[in-house]
Amino acid sequence: MTFEVDITTDSQFGSVGLERLQQSVVQALQIESVAEAVLSVTLVDNAAIHEINRQYLQHDFATDVISFQLDWTHPELDAPGTASRDRSAGAHIQGEIIASIEYAAGEADRLDWELQSELTLYVIHGMLHICGYDDLDPTEKQIMQARESAILNELGMSEIPRCAACPQPPDGAKEAVE
Repeated sequence: MTFEVDITTDSQFGSVGLERLQQSVVQALQIESVAEAVLSVTLVDNAAIHEINRQYLQHDFATDVISFQLDWTHPELDAPGTASRDRSAGAHIQGEIIASIEYAAGEADRLDWELQSELTLYVIHGMLHICGYDDLDPTEKQIMQARESAILNELGMSEIPRCAACPQPPDGAKEAVE
């Protein structure tokens, strides 16, 4: 397995361990049995992710994470599978993940969770999109959330605080993927 995960930030909002985040992504790729990956992760503020969301997805709001699958190849398959796990087992993937550290700080505060954990959730979420998971319908969303929870659990992180009664971002504001 060969993984190249480059993490950069142009945001001064909050303090996170970039090396720890990179290690978490590499472990998540191993958990998903990806054969090879080249991922670029960029941490930005709300203004920057809002602009990216508007420019590429025509959504006029800030969001948590946006991911772009640049390449997905597999020696035996034409596309990711539809299984509830390991959709990219043996695959070679390339992608970009843009996560808002400012958005993560707000959500972490609202949910009383660590900023590092919230941001790790966003980046793992984006990685799972690149691996072929989606969350546009309820069944797929449930599968994706189960994968997020399982991966974070294997990384030794606490249960994801999902608050159904909490105020939510505008419809569609949480999910922005191409």
